[in-house]
Amino acid sequence: MKTFRSKLLPLAIGALALTAAAGITNGQNVNNQYRQWQRAQAVANRECSRVRDRGDMRDCQNARARAQREYNDYVRASQSYGRYNPYGNSGTVYNPSTGQYYRIYRNGQYYQTDYRGYNLLRQAVNSGYQQGYRQGQIDRRYGRGSNYFGNSLYMSGTYGYQSYVTRDQYQYYFQQGFQRGYEDGYNNTFRYGTRNGTTFNILSNVLGTILNLASQP
Repeated sequence: MKTFRSKLLPLAIGALALTAAAGITNGQNVNNQYRQWQRAQAVANRECSRVRDRGDMRDCQNARARAQREYNDYVRASQSYGRYNPYGNSGTVYNPSTGQYYRIYRNGQYYQTDYRGYNLLRQAVNSGYQQGYRQGQIDRRYGRGSNYFGNSLYMSGTYGYQSYVTRDQYQYYFQQGFQRGYEDGYNNTFRYGTRNGTTFNILSNVLGTILNLASQP
C-alpha cells in the first residue's frame, strides 16, 4: 500500500502541475486577446470619429467588424480560461442573470446576451429609428441632402447606451434603426415603422430581422 501511494503522489503532483500550466497559458491568452480587442476598438473609434463620406463609413464599419471579431475571440479565450482555472471561474466574461439567454448573429459571428442585454438591443434599434426619423424630417424641412451617415447622432451611436452590452454592439443596432428611421423621415413615409401621435416606432418584423435573435435554454 505504501509503495502504491508513493507512486500515486508524483502522478497527482504532475497532473496538478499540468493543470496549473494550462491555466497560466490560457490566462496569458486571455490577456493577449484582451489587448488585441482594445487595440482594434481604438482603431474603430478613430475611424468612426472622422466619417465624412460613404468611403469613410465603410472603413468605420470594417473596423468595427474587426473589433467585434477580436471581442468574440476574447470571449472564447475567457470562457476557456474559466474551464482550466482550478481556482474558480473568474476568467469567464459573461455573468448573466438566471433565466433566458439569447444568441445574436452579426457579421458572421454569434454572441450571447441575457434578458437585460436583449431588451437594451431592442431599445437601441427603436431609439435609433425614432432619432433617425426626426433627423430625417429636419434635413428635409431645411432642404438639405439626404445624409444620415454624416449625422452626429448616427456617428456616435450611443444615444441611450447602458453597459449591459458592449458599446460597439449597441452602436451597431442603434445605427441600423437610425438609418431606416432617417429614410422614412426624410421621405415622409413609413416603410420601416409606424407613428402613434408624436411617437415613432420601428415595425416588429423589421426589428426582428435586424436583431436576428435565437433563444437558448
